Amino acid sequence: MFEMISYSLEDGIAILAIEDGKRNVVGPAFVVAMNDCLDRADADKAKAIVLEGRAGTFSAGFDLKEFQKGPEATLSLVRSGFEMLLRLFEFPRPVVAACSGDGIGMGAFLLMVSDFRICATGEFKFGLPESRLGMDLGLFLIALAQSRITQDYMTRVAILSEELDPEMACKAGILDEVVPQEEVRARALEVAWGLAAMPTVFGKNKIAARATPTQQMRDFLASFDI
Repeated sequence: MFEMISYSLEDGIAILAIEDGKRNVVGPAFVVAMNDCLDRADADKAKAIVLEGRAGTFSAGFDLKEFQKGPEATLSLVRSGFEMLLRLFEFPRPVVAACSGDGIGMGAFLLMVSDFRICATGEFKFGLPESRLGMDLGLFLIALAQSRITQDYMTRVAILSEELDPEMACKAGILDEVVPQEEVRARALEVAWGLAAMPTVFGKNKIAARATPTQQMRDFLASFDI
């Protein structure tokens, strides 16, 4: 039985290992588990967070089976998922992603809300499939995408739903660094420890630098009806 997201603390770094045994899709249980882990990191006064995906898949996005349950279930998951993204985006301590597989849809957005993203080399794909799936990105996700995806790649990723390999995803702003598979975790911890040593003003500067997209995301949630 998989724990969905397991929590451990190593030398002040909270490690959130995402593992549902399948594709790490974001459903209600995922959102609850993520928020519980962030609560634990707060209680432990963790100096930084590492989001670690399973080998082959960081996250394949929203759980589409949940959407098949009807509008109420769909809107409830979307809202809670967006609130989770916003919490990570303005989390006052460093958030580092250790990615060893695909990041699609919400998986890509989980990478975008992380401060530094390390990926394994490999034939992995990153992208936003919404246009191909006939789904509306909406102003919340557009604001988040515009804050991280480079201008040269915004059309290709957000509108054309182009899937990028790790190297292209770095150029696009979805990832920051690509290393051999066996080095991903160690490198993520190295970056996390380095960022954890920064003064607490890190969090203040992070929130201030992201004030515009954060406000756009908050405005969307304020008008979001279930």
